[in-house]
Amino acid sequence: MTDNDHDIEQPEERVPRRVIGTPSPAAGTSLLGAEEHDAAGVPDVPGVIPQDERIARKGERFAALCFVVTLLAGIAFIVSYVVFQVGDIETTKVSTLALGGTLTVALLALATGIVIWVRMVMPKYNLVQERHPMASGPEAREYVAETFLQGAAESGIAKRPLLRRTLLLASAPLGLAPLVLLRDLGPSYSDFPKELRHTVWGKKTKDGKDRRLVVEGTGAPIRAADFNSPGGILSVVPEGYEHDLNALAKATLILIKFRPEEIKSGTNVNWTHDGIVAYSKICTHVGCPAALYEQTTHHILCPCHQSTFDAADGAKVIFGPAARPLPQLPIAVDNEGYLVATADFAVPPGPSFWERGDAEAEVRENGGHA
Repeated sequence: MTDNDHDIEQPEERVPRRVIGTPSPAAGTSLLGAEEHDAAGVPDVPGVIPQDERIARKGERFAALCFVVTLLAGIAFIVSYVVFQVGDIETTKVSTLALGGTLTVALLALATGIVIWVRMVMPKYNLVQERHPMASGPEAREYVAETFLQGAAESGIAKRPLLRRTLLLASAPLGLAPLVLLRDLGPSYSDFPKELRHTVWGKKTKDGKDRRLVVEGTGAPIRAADFNSPGGILSVVPEGYEHDLNALAKATLILIKFRPEEIKSGTNVNWTHDGIVAYSKICTHVGCPAALYEQTTHHILCPCHQSTFDAADGAKVIFGPAARPLPQLPIAVDNEGYLVATADFAVPPGPSFWERGDAEAEVRENGGHA
């Protein structure tokens, strides 16, 4: 039996190999070369159509260019992470755009280079995959090894060092990116939650007085005597922070006027004034503004995911995905009759976070005050 007959006809006990018209494993091939190659560096086997060398060289240059772009974009991603720090809305926006843009360019250029490599450099042929037993024997493993070596030779990774080197360089920054991002897992446990536990309502004014509640948008302070219509609702913010978006993200309130008999046991009456109750406007599900109010049912509705809170009963959750009530803010009136906050929220407002239990334990230790 000749070598060619061995390539076409196989004993029944052997694992099925490639069919007639497809290349068989080339014996003795390696990444550094083979005994029989054509001008394009592809093993001389039946059924393989080598790529035109002119097209292959053009594809090699385009793919290498893509890998260089990936390298530069990967470096730019790491530099952007170091340079563009977050601290407020604007810096966070710039950081997000820089990180997202550079990572997108890196991944897109890498994928484009690999596609060009396959389409314009590697040879063309059709493969037919036959069914074979699931258990792989020694012969099958040997066949896979031979096929891998043949594919490596066909890819030109040994013959074309420009492609190989630029691909390795392009992959290096992307491989380091996860290590850089792991840094964000550290500070969140000890530092970040401390910022979430408190709002500016707990801060006194410069002259040591309690901070007034002012109407959102106009900044006008609110007299308790003027807010006297049962069922009325106002969106209010802390005085002095009307334009501080970072502070308002946690401190915005909804103010609701009740008749005394409408207030239920879930509401802390000591934190109200003349039937006026202040709740956080930030939904405890994902932080949307919960500002829709049904006067007849006293229900506060979050429009994002339909979480519903009973305003007359401590803003308890009665429907939807929110897991806890809207925090209530302690309020009173100052010497001029304006509504003021006497303390911060007893529990952190907004969506829950992992360490929120520590904040609630702190509240219990302080006798119910944040």
